[in-house]
Amino acid sequence: MLELDPYRPLPNAGETAILEIRPSVAVIGAGVSGLIAARILAEHGYPVTVIDKGRRPGGRSSTRTEGDFIFDHGCQYFTARDGRFQRYVNAWTEQGIVSPWNARRASCRHGVVSAVEDEITRYVGVPGMNAVARHLAKDMDVQLGVTITGIEPDARGWRLIGATGYPETVELVISSAPPAQTAEIFGPHAPASPALAAIPMQPCWTVMVTFDYDLDAAFDAGHFSASPLVWAANNSTKPGRAAHECWVLHASPSWTTEHFDDPPDHVAANLLAAFFQDAGIPPVQPRFLGAHRWRYASPAQAKRIDGYWDPERGLGFCGDWCHSARLEGAFLSGLELAERIMDDRPRSHF
Repeated sequence: MLELDPYRPLPNAGETAILEIRPSVAVIGAGVSGLIAARILAEHGYPVTVIDKGRRPGGRSSTRTEGDFIFDHGCQYFTARDGRFQRYVNAWTEQGIVSPWNARRASCRHGVVSAVEDEITRYVGVPGMNAVARHLAKDMDVQLGVTITGIEPDARGWRLIGATGYPETVELVISSAPPAQTAEIFGPHAPASPALAAIPMQPCWTVMVTFDYDLDAAFDAGHFSASPLVWAANNSTKPGRAAHECWVLHASPSWTTEHFDDPPDHVAANLLAAFFQDAGIPPVQPRFLGAHRWRYASPAQAKRIDGYWDPERGLGFCGDWCHSARLEGAFLSGLELAERIMDDRPRSHF
């Protein structure tokens, strides 16, 4: 098994000159799973480029900025249960990239709020949840705002379609996109197709709301039941955040599916009303109110296949949907895929 070193830097030009030639790799998707796979491979001398259609790395561990207001509108926090992941979390904590979040937690149901306590350590990125992704992407070749629509076999590997300015051919391709998008990009070459395209993912409407003054809330993070909501959190209580009263509300998968095509302003208004009612908080006029729809927010049921690798084709995929529906699951999926690739393709075959 690969000995992981969370402090290991990328090799510089002088170091790469003396390494054996490794296969070139394209990683589609700059979320945590794709970035950790890319970083581990790059640290071991593989020429790697990460490509993402978004403006910033992060995937669902993203941060949204609206003027002076900042929201963790995707992943809210993460835990560490696996020793390999904990080593990285410990290093990130020492470097100030993440910090424990000691939130007042509660269960909310029909306006009744009950405090919830446990011994689990919950971490957040500092100053936003995208801090981990930004750290993993540091000094990497990351191309943002580029959409890959497909791949075609080439004499030396795979040619990417739709990547302006990208090298014509790479030898290995990893996709950390959701399963339906991965199946579409890989097309008939997809490992495990057509089952890949049929893996169900759940959507989520997210509401971002800011108030002019602190709400009279008995919690910093609330789990909701019998409600359109499943979660609400006050971002200003997380370490390293500004003092603005910025809340993030997450709708349940079933409510989101039922209201999938509703206008965002209607969604925001309805979910804010549900928040006040089910949290037992008197309604307050917001200063800012917006909504974002995550089409592929979480797997309906994680497949626990870690990272899938087809050694004959040089194609692989990873993501939280492969392992477990947590940031840790995304990390471990990408890590284990990188291990498989290094075992199978330690050097180019020419």
